[in-house]
Amino acid sequence: MENTKINVIIPTYNAGEEFREVLGILVKQTGLAKTDILVVDSSSSDNTQAIVKDAGVSLIVIPQKEFGHGKTRKFAAEQAGDVDVVIFMTQDALAYDKNTIKNIVAYFAKDEKLSAVYGRQIPYAETDIFGKHARLFNYKEQSSIKSLDDRKKYGIKTTFFSDTFGAYRKDVLEELGSFPDVQFSEDACMAGKMLIAGYKIGYCAEAKVYHSHTFSVWEEFKRYREIGRFYRQESWLLDTFGKAEGEGLKFVKSQAKYLLDNGKWYLLPELVVRNGMKYLGYKLG
Repeated sequence: MENTKINVIIPTYNAGEEFREVLGILVKQTGLAKTDILVVDSSSSDNTQAIVKDAGVSLIVIPQKEFGHGKTRKFAAEQAGDVDVVIFMTQDALAYDKNTIKNIVAYFAKDEKLSAVYGRQIPYAETDIFGKHARLFNYKEQSSIKSLDDRKKYGIKTTFFSDTFGAYRKDVLEELGSFPDVQFSEDACMAGKMLIAGYKIGYCAEAKVYHSHTFSVWEEFKRYREIGRFYRQESWLLDTFGKAEGEGLKFVKSQAKYLLDNGKWYLLPELVVRNGMKYLGYKLG
């Protein structure tokens, strides 16, 4: 990591007082200087900008109406300057320990074709059981590397990636035109572009952040409606990688087992409703 120039980028909007802890742990990362951290704030109305200034890290403020998940990250990567790796995090992702950043950067040495690496997400203690299971299902204890050939096994899941905590080689980002102007799943789009170009995507289980959500059934419906709209708009992903055959059923089975193992059998009816609404939302999208 000593010879790798990096920049950690966090888009924010009304991040709240909790963001003080996020930055407080980040500035103490091994081998990371305050000047290596950039916050791009969408004109927050709360004290987000004051928290950033107190932490002593770099800040760029953009108009709220100009924010876009894809285009803002593209803009931010351009502001990073002459660096080797750009690492995107979200305002609610809390570094697990002082080596979180060091570990994700070090993973690039595993394979010279690695163009992007995402880290493991550990659920917060207060997250509901459905939110905890989602993190445990999607972020395993074993690291992995995927290439385009893996689409035969994983289908669209080959492009699974998360900018909640994801690192990219900046030269490859620039080579492939950086992030597309989309409002959802810009990370999956970028992963797909990299895989098609012959690069590989890595998952580093040793690089961890705390991050999770407790979604209501209605919020799950709306989220999956957006996912459906995204794949309708970016149909090239499904055309290239195919569907995640069996992944949905595998998730539901794992979810049911997790509920039973934790004595939450009475939530099985909610499981049925929740997943039914997710499927409906996806189809409507």
